[in-house]
Amino acid sequence: MQYKLQIIPVLAFKDNYIWLIHNGINAVAVDPGDAAPLLNTLITLNLNLEAILITHHHQDHIGGVDTLLNQFPDLTVFAPKLEHYAFKHIPVGEPDTFKCTDWLPQLKVLDLPGHTLGHIGFYIEYAGQKWLFCGDTLFGAGCGRLFEGTPLQMFASLQKLAALPPESQVFCTHEYTLHNINFALSIEPDNEALKQRHQDTIAIRNAELPSLPSTVALELATNPFLRCDSKQIQLSTQLLNQPLLQVFTKIRELRNSY
Repeated sequence: MQYKLQIIPVLAFKDNYIWLIHNGINAVAVDPGDAAPLLNTLITLNLNLEAILITHHHQDHIGGVDTLLNQFPDLTVFAPKLEHYAFKHIPVGEPDTFKCTDWLPQLKVLDLPGHTLGHIGFYIEYAGQKWLFCGDTLFGAGCGRLFEGTPLQMFASLQKLAALPPESQVFCTHEYTLHNINFALSIEPDNEALKQRHQDTIAIRNAELPSLPSTVALELATNPFLRCDSKQIQLSTQLLNQPLLQVFTKIRELRNSY
């Protein structure tokens, strides 16, 4: 029997999410930094892990891969072609499209340099739904730190994601949303959508639920890194009518120390 596809978060470490896509029988995991909580979930739901999708090389996203490969010998790992990995994997990058299982639609690979130079994302369309797995590039009301890339690279990567269909669900890999919203309010305090998101996110987190997935539309309305054209943000950063890349660079600098 074929079940409807589901995506569930598996909490790892303090604030990482391993996203688990499954059909009731088989599963695909995104960025399994820790094998233990994922294995517990697979056992509880009686799921077989068929594939792993990796967005970038940081340990909190790949730390569980070796254990999972030992546990599931037929497992296939897909990882960024511009990064080095010691474990067996299939390298992928833009404009690749591929099927990682026979039950999941084709995945489209997006190159998203900035957080790391080889960072990628995965985009899937299924039964009228659109799913973006973007690792540490785009966060709820935020974006990743620039560990390897330049502001120009991250700005371009975020613009690429902003151009996706607004209804696309955004599955990022850290629960940073509320802190990001607090920062966003410090530079765009009159944004009504942002104030509403603040209230909504507090309620969600108080209920001990994930603030994710978000949507591209919600990020466009509330994420300061996608709103460099906002006059209030430009005034807050003292960069009114300056190039958007300059505004972005300043926002990222301010967020680093927030």
